Amino acid sequence: MHKKLVNHCTIDLTLIPDGPILIKSGRQGADPTKPDMEFVETYYRGKRSIYLPGSSLKGAIRAHAERIVRTVGKERFDSTHPNVPWANNPLKDEHKYLKDRENKPLPAPDIYKKSCFTDQMFGNTSIASRIRIEDAYPVDTKQVKLEERNGVAIDRVFGSVAVGPFDYQVCTSGEFCTKIHFKNFTLAQLGLIGLVLRDLNEGWFGLGFAKSRGLGTVRVKYNSAVIQYPGCEVRDKQIYSFASQQPLCSHTTILGVGEFLIDNEYGFPKPDKQENTLVAAQPMELGFGIQQTWTGEEQVNDLFGRTVQSWSQLLRGGKAA
Repeated sequence: MHKKLVNHCTIDLTLIPDGPILIKSGRQGADPTKPDMEFVETYYRGKRSIYLPGSSLKGAIRAHAERIVRTVGKERFDSTHPNVPWANNPLKDEHKYLKDRENKPLPAPDIYKKSCFTDQMFGNTSIASRIRIEDAYPVDTKQVKLEERNGVAIDRVFGSVAVGPFDYQVCTSGEFCTKIHFKNFTLAQLGLIGLVLRDLNEGWFGLGFAKSRGLGTVRVKYNSAVIQYPGCEVRDKQIYSFASQQPLCSHTTILGVGEFLIDNEYGFPKPDKQENTLVAAQPMELGFGIQQTWTGEEQVNDLFGRTVQSWSQLLRGGKAA
């Protein structure tokens, strides 16, 4: 699955704090004038600046994706309904079902098919992730506002102060730009990412520290989304694969990974496409490969709306993911 690249989606978005947020640094500095809990920092454009680590974003996105799958699907594999999506607990799962009787790893296609829906996207101990999230850096460092707050930890038994008081640093203003990269995806998988980003924008879950105390909510602004097919070309308003002389579909169709694989040993769904989109395919840079580009909130929401249809069809029809 990782030896080929048949489709690739890049979602460019901006995260805007909708209240205080804090993603803590892993260590406490020696400077007594700084708060006990500091925001993570790095050098950006030659200056020290806070940022939102891609690992923190990916962890929150994966956790909510698992929550959605468990809600509408299953918490574990069900042999009576083998095609119903399920999501495991990656912190407790030993993945014994991905090994044979001699405790050796299964072939890669079998590992993928036996992994849960979210592991197929985000990876596990046996397969690599197909989703990569960049660090989110400030669009304009001058717009970033930091402030310090005080807090205490309450003893749940006696109701008295258990730890503290302590102070912590929060960001209350600014815009942070990041990109989500997703390769060799099915349309249902891309639709699930759209649902997660929708819920993040609605405040159903947050990022970073003290989410249960009101921190961590953000607004999501879509800048663009680009889907690329590096092994295809457009002729007479039809998408052709370089390996075939038969047209795959119209140049306004979104294609999932299963549309490109002949042997399909990983069990990707086919057909896996959404037709008559707002965007037509155009040549990629250097004239090799094609891409579709959605710009702005309205167009990106239309893209996610169409891929969520594939996610809904998966739940209703129980087709392979």
